[in-house]
Amino acid sequence: MQQPLAYRMRPRNLEEVVGQQHLVGPGKIIRRMVDARMLSSMILYGPPGTGKTSIASAIAGSTNYAFRMLNAATDTKKDLQIVAEEAKMSGTVILLLDEVHRLDKTKQDFLLPHLESGRIIMIGATTENPYITINPAIRSRTQIFEVKPLTEEDIQAAVESALKDPERGLGNFPIKIDEEALRFLSQATNGDLRSALNGLELAARSTPENEGGKIHLTLSIIEECVQRKALTHDKDGDAHYDVISAFQKSVRGSDVDAALHYLGRLVEAGDLPIICRRLMVMGYEDIGLANPQAAARTVQAVQAAEKLGFPEARMPLANAVVDLCLSPKSNSAYVALDAAIADIRLGKAGEVPDHLRDSHYKGAKELNRGIGYQYPHDSEIAWVDQQYLPDKLKNAHYYEPKKTGKYEEALGQQYYRILKWKKKK
Repeated sequence: MQQPLAYRMRPRNLEEVVGQQHLVGPGKIIRRMVDARMLSSMILYGPPGTGKTSIASAIAGSTNYAFRMLNAATDTKKDLQIVAEEAKMSGTVILLLDEVHRLDKTKQDFLLPHLESGRIIMIGATTENPYITINPAIRSRTQIFEVKPLTEEDIQAAVESALKDPERGLGNFPIKIDEEALRFLSQATNGDLRSALNGLELAARSTPENEGGKIHLTLSIIEECVQRKALTHDKDGDAHYDVISAFQKSVRGSDVDAALHYLGRLVEAGDLPIICRRLMVMGYEDIGLANPQAAARTVQAVQAAEKLGFPEARMPLANAVVDLCLSPKSNSAYVALDAAIADIRLGKAGEVPDHLRDSHYKGAKELNRGIGYQYPHDSEIAWVDQQYLPDKLKNAHYYEPKKTGKYEEALGQQYYRILKWKKKK
């Protein structure tokens, strides 16, 4: 069976690793481990197709250790036992354990003593943040390295290498690839080298030679063979939360272009529920009292998007994002509430003043409930000077009005007017 180009082009040593120079470059941590032959178990995490398996393969090739590959989700404890037996006979085995975040307790308990003895050098690979998803017992016995998305230059260099390599690559094919096709191949796969190489091979093997005896790969051919590589966006993965975080921070920072970019990534991932939830959060967390109508319009946009579904949902969502981005911002209301909650958690709640207590029952008067309460609407200015906070907090102030929007500026004027009335009494 013909192995895919991406498999055949896996690096045989660290010099052939594409990108990741912060780990495998001269003087960097993994290079030092290999040079000193002082390998320790590690976890490599990052997006798909960025070289986690390649690094493991290169480490094994550079050290001449036996190299085995298992999947933590699908392979069994018996498979691990076979690797352990091999390690006892050969001395050391490098084990690439894919989806290491899905390692169950039984397999973990079996692996731990072998990791501690150094007979098995485990290289765990995962797309998820290991600080969140991997058991502390495994984390404490490994070093954790982040694998970065490959750049367009990295992808292009790897593609050109595959085109020239007659042994493992496509060097024996009479391929002529247009510059714009090569550039698209490097860009459209979003840093996923595996997709780029496999798309290239499909194009090369499915395109007949022209009259000049060349396999001419044009932009349209590459587009057809690669299709449009989906963004690296696992809804349960670390990248998902990074995009959501960047989305909200861009809106908060009033950067419309950045906010629309991250909205586009969430739209492409088809994640309508999280977009809608995040927009409503931003409407009240970041815009708040500076422009309450923007929050109300956002709720309407969310309702429209949910009824429409994709692809039409993108239209009300785009309106809401631009509206929120360019609205004045205020977090004063929820910051004030958080300050009040902080006092409550510190035990500063105190008793509700008697005149504010419920008096709608027989015997309330005898308990002094509701006695002395003044009804504000009976006052000409709809305000009376009476204590509302418990005695422990009667002088507390939580709300600090902002002047970022006309609406809250008007609220602030009334707030300070009432404070002034209190001081006069």
